[in-house]
Amino acid sequence: MIASIENNDPVIFLEPKRIYNGPFNGHHDQPVVPWSKHPMGDVPEGYYTVPLESASVFREGKDLTVLTYGTMVWVSEAAAAESGVDAEIIDLRSIWPLDLPTILASVKKTGRCVVVHEATRTSGFGAELTALVQEHCFYHLEAPIERVTGWDTPYPHAQEWDYFPGPARVGAAFKRAMEK
Repeated sequence: MIASIENNDPVIFLEPKRIYNGPFNGHHDQPVVPWSKHPMGDVPEGYYTVPLESASVFREGKDLTVLTYGTMVWVSEAAAAESGVDAEIIDLRSIWPLDLPTILASVKKTGRCVVVHEATRTSGFGAELTALVQEHCFYHLEAPIERVTGWDTPYPHAQEWDYFPGPARVGAAFKRAMEK
């Protein structure tokens, strides 16, 4: 947030409300763990910023690359644990500027890519990520790029968390990417 405030350009800062009280285990219907009891609750002393254009390798892996941000980082981590797929999870942290070198290095290493976000599939940022990976990593890909997104339209009788990708949907995409 500090980097956004200090930036001379206009910045839209979005943060998922789901992680205000602490990171969660990727299941929207379960309670969060307080930040005070989670390893990521430890932050550096004093003033520091995170550059807007720097993605983070949230989880190292060798089977496939997951490109995601926000709460879907936690959902992807749960999907990796539950599916048994050794997924490298890239937390984009910023969608513009985009840390393309980190993305490309990971996809070239794993040869497979799954894009996960909460937005709708149609016109979502995942389409742009998919196009960029396809343009830059075509000869490195061993399987089609998978996208796991929110639904384009709501459906009747759904719970709030049903609209967002959960570990089961993300894990199924991991398995599809590994089968090809």
